[in-house]
Amino acid sequence: MIGETSVKTSENTSSFPIESYFFPLLVLLFIAFKFYKNIKNKKVIPELIKNGAIIIDVRSEAEFSSGHNPNSLNIPLDRLSSRIEELDKNKSFILCCASGIRSGTALALLKSKGFQNLYNAGAWSNTQI
Repeated sequence: MIGETSVKTSENTSSFPIESYFFPLLVLLFIAFKFYKNIKNKKVIPELIKNGAIIIDVRSEAEFSSGHNPNSLNIPLDRLSSRIEELDKNKSFILCCASGIRSGTALALLKSKGFQNLYNAGAWSNTQI
């Protein structure tokens, strides 16, 4: 017809678009990281404890009372800022919680206050040797 134009668009005709692999690849990388972290914890934590590192469990008192490493000190994350003076910056600390998120936050807080010998063990059960 007169006046009509035909526009061809190029479509991705690939039968395996990269987008379909993104999420499974991300999940696989996450699992591999957790596996690596678990192996690393099993090697590093006993050595740190043997060398005098102090375990700080930053879970709430209720969580701590439901199960914890008997050698750990409970300082809930929401109280850590007000109790930093109790900690010796020259000591090594292993931080733990339920999953590693709060202990990661605690590690960042302590690092910002000049602590250097810090290790995030993740879940408190990782500190059981």
